[in-house]
Amino acid sequence: MMKTDLTIIGGGAAGLAAALSANDPQLNILIIEREPRLGGILNQCIHNGFGLHVFQEELTGPEYATRFIEQLKNQKIDVLLGTTVIDIQKKTDFEITLTSEADGYRHLTTKAVIIASGCYERTRGAVQIPGERPKGIMPAGSAQRYLNMEGYLVGKRVFILGSGDIGLIMARRMTLEGATVLGVAELMPYSNGLTRNIVQCLDDFNIPLYLSHTVTNIKGKDTLEQITIQQVDNRFEPIPGTEKSFDVDTLLLSIGLIPDVGLFDSLQMKKSPVTKSAIVDQSLMTNVDGLFVCGNALHVHDLVDWVSKEGEKAGKNAKTFLLEKQNHTKDLKIVEIGSNIRYVVPQLIDFNDIQESIQCSFRVTKKMEQGLFKVTQNGVVILQKKAKYIAPAEMENILIKKENLLSNDPIEISLEEVL
Repeated sequence: MMKTDLTIIGGGAAGLAAALSANDPQLNILIIEREPRLGGILNQCIHNGFGLHVFQEELTGPEYATRFIEQLKNQKIDVLLGTTVIDIQKKTDFEITLTSEADGYRHLTTKAVIIASGCYERTRGAVQIPGERPKGIMPAGSAQRYLNMEGYLVGKRVFILGSGDIGLIMARRMTLEGATVLGVAELMPYSNGLTRNIVQCLDDFNIPLYLSHTVTNIKGKDTLEQITIQQVDNRFEPIPGTEKSFDVDTLLLSIGLIPDVGLFDSLQMKKSPVTKSAIVDQSLMTNVDGLFVCGNALHVHDLVDWVSKEGEKAGKNAKTFLLEKQNHTKDLKIVEIGSNIRYVVPQLIDFNDIQESIQCSFRVTKKMEQGLFKVTQNGVVILQKKAKYIAPAEMENILIKKENLLSNDPIEISLEEVL
């Protein structure tokens, strides 16, 4: 049986950053990656826009991943590629069952685990689109992988449901490869993608964006032939008489991402009903001692740079947990959700383990031209931050310094619109 001090599940942007941050001569660290190479989703993201915050230059996804992989080569960190975790249990240590084509089933024990397994795309079944079930309907990320890694264009006349960033980027990518993208429909009255992607991927190519619209019918006996979209009201019900039909051979779905953490239910890890992932404190540790979660496995990020920075934090805190063997009594208090805030990570603050500051990442519930973020404690505003062009698609961050806190009572984060 293999034994390690720290096992990192996932070798993408979060896992690589976590491994490098946790690296220490006293620790045996292992990265487990189910794909045949490191890099995760970055390997299929051949567009640029990565690395401006981490490396201060603009890189493609593979270039960004390579920067971390090159750093890893100089460290004594073990890597298992083409290996899948199929079971994990917690006794005194964590007991993990692995499988791979090369080695079959294997078992290992480890003192701490960082979950950096990323997320997966919602499929047609998640939104129950009515109509027939022909070929030609797939998640946008799958189409991206087919095109960018396998060289296969999945369709010639394309429509996209959902304005997530992957869908927007694929609208441009498919157009550049010769396909006709007839439009993008978005259920919400605003886009769920970054503004820059709306401009660079839709506006620059004259691809229409139908806000407050959804697909209400699909036709096609064997392969997709036609879709119908309709406008929806404020209860998301289709409005009669607003139907528009498009003759297409492909429907790409960009309708949201879900953290890939279902395997860890056996650990009785407490989850948030909003993020669909773990509830963590400011060290990114869950209610299971020694279990950390970061990156898109914790909550869906808009920039890979933030994924790496969160992975770095998880690695640093896992190293502290292992080397200092902290067994302090915790004083956990919930971070309360105020007006216009959808969720906050971390969801808990351990007031017995506050270092210099606490970074809170969160998303808002609606678009605002200008707003004021407030952090309150005991009814007193302890911190506020002005912001412009606030949108649910873009993650916000606020840094709460130790000296800002008045007591060990819960804090609340809220957003007020400035008119």
